Amino acid sequence: MFERVLVVCIGNVCRSPVAEAMLRRAIPGLRVESAGLGALEGQGVDPTAREIAEADGLEVAGHTARQVTRQMIQQAQLILVMSERQRHAIAELSPEAMGKTMLLGKWLAGGKGCDIPDPYRKDRDTFAWVHGLLREATDAWVARLPG
Repeated sequence: MFERVLVVCIGNVCRSPVAEAMLRRAIPGLRVESAGLGALEGQGVDPTAREIAEADGLEVAGHTARQVTRQMIQQAQLILVMSERQRHAIAELSPEAMGKTMLLGKWLAGGKGCDIPDPYRKDRDTFAWVHGLLREATDAWVARLPG
C-alpha cells in the first residue's frame, strides 16, 4: 500500500499542485505532496489553473511552489511525473527512484500512456484541457491505488 506520493512537474505552479489536490481529495488518508524540477519557488498556483481547480472544488490556495529534492524523492513510495523526460530527470537526481517513478498519464490514451503538456503561459482553453487530462489521469491512478 502506498502512503506517500510525490507529484512532479517543472514549475510546480500548474499541473503538479492541481494533481496533488485531486489525489488528496480522492484518497484522504494518502500523503500527497508536489514539487518542481525547475520550481518557481515561493509562488502560488498559476491564477488560471487556480480558477479552474477551485471551480472543480479543489483546495489549492495554500500551495507554495518548491523545488524537488533528493530527500523528497527518497521518502516517496510513488512518484508521478508529467513526461518521460521528467521521469529521467528524477532518475538523474536519484537513480534508485527510477522503478517508482511513473507517468501520471500512464493509463491514458487507451492504456498506452501519454505526457500531460504544460499549460504555463498559454490560454484558458489550454488550461481547461490540461485540467481535464489531470482529472482523467488521477482518476485512473485512484482506481489502481490501494486505499
